[in-house]
Amino acid sequence: MNRAKSPSSTASMTAFARREAATPWGALTWELRSVNHRYLEIALRLPEELRALEPRVRELINTRLARGKVDGTLRFQPGEAAAGAIETNEDQVQRLLAAADRLRSHTPDVTSLRAIDILRWPGVLKAQPLDLDSLGAAALEALNATLDELAATRIREGAREAVRIFRERLETRLKEIKQQLDPARLEQEIVLFAQKSDVTEEIDRLTAHFAEIRRVFGQAGPAGRRLDFLMQELNREANTLSSKSTDTRLTNVAVELKVLIEQMREQVQNIE
Repeated sequence: MNRAKSPSSTASMTAFARREAATPWGALTWELRSVNHRYLEIALRLPEELRALEPRVRELINTRLARGKVDGTLRFQPGEAAAGAIETNEDQVQRLLAAADRLRSHTPDVTSLRAIDILRWPGVLKAQPLDLDSLGAAALEALNATLDELAATRIREGAREAVRIFRERLETRLKEIKQQLDPARLEQEIVLFAQKSDVTEEIDRLTAHFAEIRRVFGQAGPAGRRLDFLMQELNREANTLSSKSTDTRLTNVAVELKVLIEQMREQVQNIE
């Protein structure tokens, strides 16, 4: 199920997100940082094992974000399953020992090779192959979760920005009408506005619902009724966002979110 591209005019572009994922082959860690930028610019650092995944990573980020300079880093720490049993390339070992014997025949005082020296020689240890297809799929799934967190953070930052804009507009308006307002009263108005426009809980619940949707899709058996319930919960949070709107940008977010939820609800009706 595709997610919406974050509208560039509805959220801050400055955010950070970090997610870890355990796989049978080792640990994956995504870090995403975004800052303001006129267009979408993506810079990636991927481990050598997953370098071929870059085009799909770029495509996924492009479907989720509209603007901003995004730095993405993926780290992979192989686990025991990836390391597997230690195997040696016997042919390479024999060639290395033969070369050492020839060298000693010319220079008898050359120190004999130690076992650790042999193991360190390039090509002696056989690397265990990774299931790169499965590892890549796990990396993309983890990236999706990290993008969820990044989008939620950007919306939170956007809400904080809305409070700052409200303060500036209120102060400008007061100057225009040449009206003096008690500083304590001004701060009280700012606090009331911030409380009314705070959407942190709604964003947290939306993020939790999306995580539950991914979990349901990953399970076997009927899922239609559970997904239909989750669509209702998503719609409830979208309505709350709309009711808290003090800015046209947040209103646009809520409207677009409700449209997308309705599209998902229509798809859910076809699931058992």
